[in-house]
Amino acid sequence: MKKNIFLKSVILLMIGGLITKIISMLIKIVLARLIGPEGMGIYMLVSPTFTLLIALAQLGFPVAISKLVAEEKGNNKNLVFSVIPISLLLNIIIIIILFFSSSYISTNLLNEPRSYYALICIGLVLPFISISSILRGYFFGKQKMLPHVLSNITEDIVRLIALIIGIPIFLSKGLEYAVAFVVLVNIISEFTSILILFFFVPKNFKLTKDDLKPNKNSIKTVFSIGIPTTASRIIGSIGAFLEPIILTYVLIGIGYKSNYIVTEYGIISGYIMPLILIPSFFTLAISQALIPNISKAHSHGHYKYVKDKIKLAIFLSLLIGIPSTILFELFPSVPMKLIYNLDEGTEYLKVLAPIALMHYIQAPLTASLQAMGKAKEAMRGTLIGTVVRTISLFCFSYLHIGLWGLIIASSLNILCTTFHQYKCVKKALT
Repeated sequence: MKKNIFLKSVILLMIGGLITKIISMLIKIVLARLIGPEGMGIYMLVSPTFTLLIALAQLGFPVAISKLVAEEKGNNKNLVFSVIPISLLLNIIIIIILFFSSSYISTNLLNEPRSYYALICIGLVLPFISISSILRGYFFGKQKMLPHVLSNITEDIVRLIALIIGIPIFLSKGLEYAVAFVVLVNIISEFTSILILFFFVPKNFKLTKDDLKPNKNSIKTVFSIGIPTTASRIIGSIGAFLEPIILTYVLIGIGYKSNYIVTEYGIISGYIMPLILIPSFFTLAISQALIPNISKAHSHGHYKYVKDKIKLAIFLSLLIGIPSTILFELFPSVPMKLIYNLDEGTEYLKVLAPIALMHYIQAPLTASLQAMGKAKEAMRGTLIGTVVRTISLFCFSYLHIGLWGLIIASSLNILCTTFHQYKCVKKALT
């Protein structure tokens, strides 16, 4: 086993993640300055729904494919082409359901009718995201990180250019149309990503009839891994989906104005959280490299190697997380002013910064559990955190403390989930 392959993968993903994070921040700046806090508020209201539907549409296939390809136990081409038709069928079902429910969700659940068009556009984007994620899962399993890195960079560049050109056009028609375009532009960027990934398919790549014939065993194995992984994401996504619904319901009920809620929620979800999660490009790189690396080592019984890599992953996550936390805690107004040209929200940032340190190590811990076949334990941790978050959000929102209830609930979620994942990883390796 090549012991340096993990670090090489992490470094490549880290460089790619840094570049995409910079581009993503530019996208955030463009959005913040073109559609403003109100537009960001509408976009962030539909974002939890977007995240939930992505989790449903992917059904854990990328993680399952990555794990199975890394273990080298079957026909990888057949594995991928057995999953794609199922994924597309699932996406069609979701699109139909979303088409008929968007009006109700926007008006009755989100209490923001202007989010209707954005919700409709989400359905159109899902098939492209699903296909690109399946292809990424294949390359991750092969521990070939360059296709993922280049496709991500290209995807974000295309998204940035499209937003700069398109938002002013759609903004002239109305803010709701501009927000819908922000969602819809993902079709262009994801399609570009798919083309880049296909470019890395070997030139001698050939498909036989056997490769295209659905394999029941492959499908069954993918579902056995994908469903717990999906359940974990869905649980978290449901919590995020309920977040704006609970906030608007409770806060409007106790006398807060809708414009205040949308603006403050936009600041927290659209500005503060992305800023706090800037170091996540590093922890995400570690997590993505961990799954195929640990899956292969664990399946061959190399448990000491697994322990060493998890310890290294946590150390590297903290290495970048601690300086970021210190910066956000001591000088919160500097990054807010520099990146967003905004003064509001610095108090939120100061409170969340030290809590986010635990979030930085959560991703590699969860990825380790999934790689070791402990997806159910990872799901349980997400469930505990989500339940705590939802209940505390509902309770604290009644205390007339504005959106500080959201800050407290988010903090409790991070602490509970990270502690649970740590306990499960420790137990699995003793």
